[in-house]
Amino acid sequence: MIEGKIETVAIRTPERVAEISWFNDIIGGDTEYLGVLDNDRRSSYEHCREITLEAEKLGFSSILYPSAYTVGQDGLAFAASVAPETNKITFLLAIRTGEIHPPMLARAISSLDHMLKGRLILNIINSDLPGTREDPNLRYQRCSEVIQILQQGWTQDRISHKGEIYQFDLPSDPVKSYQQNGGPLLYFGGTSPGSRAVCAKHCDVFLTWPESEESMYATLKEMSERAAAEGRTIDFGLRIHVIVRETQEEARAYAKKLISKFDEKRGLEIRSRGEDSRSLGVLKQDELRETSDEDGYVEDILWTDIGKVFSGCGSGLVGSADQIIEKLNRYMDMGFRSFIFSGFPLIEEANYFAKLVLPRLPNASLPHLQGRIPQEIPSTPLTNAELV
Repeated sequence: MIEGKIETVAIRTPERVAEISWFNDIIGGDTEYLGVLDNDRRSSYEHCREITLEAEKLGFSSILYPSAYTVGQDGLAFAASVAPETNKITFLLAIRTGEIHPPMLARAISSLDHMLKGRLILNIINSDLPGTREDPNLRYQRCSEVIQILQQGWTQDRISHKGEIYQFDLPSDPVKSYQQNGGPLLYFGGTSPGSRAVCAKHCDVFLTWPESEESMYATLKEMSERAAAEGRTIDFGLRIHVIVRETQEEARAYAKKLISKFDEKRGLEIRSRGEDSRSLGVLKQDELRETSDEDGYVEDILWTDIGKVFSGCGSGLVGSADQIIEKLNRYMDMGFRSFIFSGFPLIEEANYFAKLVLPRLPNASLPHLQGRIPQEIPSTPLTNAELV
């Protein structure tokens, strides 16, 4: 752990806030025991809808809809179907660049942004398309171009793009966003230099997975400097699991129960399904787990055994409410302003977190803070602008 006072890196949001998000079972995996597929919690429309509505009722700022080629719900289709049933929570929707023709992706995003009246954030994903092994430089270039096309559609009269992969000259009326001042915020995660370059140049929040405090702080400093070199500032987010109880003993006992039916071979099969299972970020999660004690802990309350099943986010905080709050305050001191939590089973653990931790955090919405969501209905081709 970092000793002494932590100096906050240069970030876009200087206010000491924490955008608190929960995770949805869009890609499957919700369970009572890690590594055991749970028929009662399969990724059905009904189950994912229940998680969304419960998260909104509990007061989470937003909810993540991830993306993967697994049995479950398509994020964009699901978000559109459940949007009319919500009125507060923001949807953090993962979009894999390259899957959908960019102008039509922009049109779909515009429709959803209007349905939600601006309660939309995009998590840009840059991993291999399902079933392919792509050259990383191709992925970085495609990702960069898709982002530029989206942003042109939100901010300019025409999409005029001449890139290595896409060439378009189209009117932007069909893709205008509900959100103003730049359109939906873009969250982005990646470990490679190419991914980090894309984020520093184009995106708003850099997402990381759990590591040691020293390692995460070094990443925040590097990314802050990369953004500054582009004449920009960005914020930082952390995707992490959590188990919180009244006492540390209760939390650790539950963690043992959660892993009690784990089978190494079965866990490896489940991990390998993700498109990110071969990424540099996952390898770093594996390296962190190798430094843990016999119960899977590194630092004070960071538990790594959950990475035996999940290929991406491979660690979680396990402890009392006071311990969790103390750790999150240290993360906020570094510069984190957004947190995406999950715990299993998802609905039950969301309730523990909402009862013990959420009321003690400065929960906020970054789209609201950054002026993206208008106070009144904006004039767009999908609202009341003159049609031409």
